[in-house]
Amino acid sequence: NILLHKGDFLMITLLSKFFIKNREDTSSPEVRQRYGILSGAVGIFFNLLLFTGKFIAGSVSHSIAITADAFNNLSDAASSVITLIGFKLAGQKPDPDHPYGHGRMEYLSGLAVAAAILIMAFELLKSSVDKLFHPVETAFHPLIILCLLLSILVKGYMYLYNKSISRKIHSEAMMATAKDSLSDMVATSAVLFTTLLSRYAHIDLDGWCGILVGIFIFTTGLSAARDTINPLLGEAPDPEFVKRIGEIVYSYEDILGFHDLMVHNYGPGRVIISLHAEVPADGDILALHDTIDNIERKLKKELHCEAVIHMDPICIHDPEVNDLKEKICGILRNIDPVLTLHDFRTVKGPTHTNIIFDVVKPYRFPLSDEELKLLLSEKIQSMGENFYPIIQIDEKYT
Repeated sequence: NILLHKGDFLMITLLSKFFIKNREDTSSPEVRQRYGILSGAVGIFFNLLLFTGKFIAGSVSHSIAITADAFNNLSDAASSVITLIGFKLAGQKPDPDHPYGHGRMEYLSGLAVAAAILIMAFELLKSSVDKLFHPVETAFHPLIILCLLLSILVKGYMYLYNKSISRKIHSEAMMATAKDSLSDMVATSAVLFTTLLSRYAHIDLDGWCGILVGIFIFTTGLSAARDTINPLLGEAPDPEFVKRIGEIVYSYEDILGFHDLMVHNYGPGRVIISLHAEVPADGDILALHDTIDNIERKLKKELHCEAVIHMDPICIHDPEVNDLKEKICGILRNIDPVLTLHDFRTVKGPTHTNIIFDVVKPYRFPLSDEELKLLLSEKIQSMGENFYPIIQIDEKYT
């Protein structure tokens, strides 16, 4: 775990020193690209080596499980090529047709790796079922055992370094590759177990072993596919990223609060955020605008994202408005503590007072927008004043 946390795997660490400039700046798109390409190249080397050894062992022993495992490694080499190409394409500069860059190519490469895992699982299941109906005696040789043991060790190493890089650069594509290596390690372990069982207990479970391994690989492929499809569909931002945005925004004393934060992810290192920052209504507009500019620049420098901030002036020195706002906040808390409001203001007229504000509710909230508006309006109007609520319901995006 300490090695995994630090990423101190000898080959990758050594190679990254030579091939990756500023290798600790993992939020940089260029550094992420080089890590992905390096990992892909190492994966191609190892998988081709394993394919050659296992194919020879499978041919000599007539084992469908070993031969299938060999072609699994060949497909892994192809997956490493896909990962390498994906990171290379993802690192391309924005162009007129893709002004937000090509970062999502990394997710697509991860999805392709997941598809390769699923295809291999299907082929392994088909071959294993065929072996049940057309059994062939499995031969035994010490070199086969040695080949399988080495394969388990190599795949375990590949799983650890791919997972380490995935955590280091926050890459779902690399995590899909790590899961693929883990499934290979389990598959080869099962093959080794059945080979030894066949030799010493004279129980031939080669076909059944292939079926169990195929099912395991299939579930791994589904998990990897889910992890890469989610960012393509548009998943909620990382809570740690949202927390860091808040820390930067609130580090400026002119900011009273912020809301309507939206995070648009166009691939790792290509994030656009927008938010509404609350500022004093009686403040110096030029000074406040300068503060907003400084926040946008700091967000870009520290989080490598483009930021667009809208100023929301709010009144903070009117006791009557503040008291009314606090009462309505109390109503919201009584309905559900997860509800919050922003952009609170009042407009007084000769016959009634408009109370205008936005309410933020999470997804899967038990009340619809209209039901929540009606409930709030009834409670506000029951306060005994001529209040007319104008309520906007916002969804919680973070």
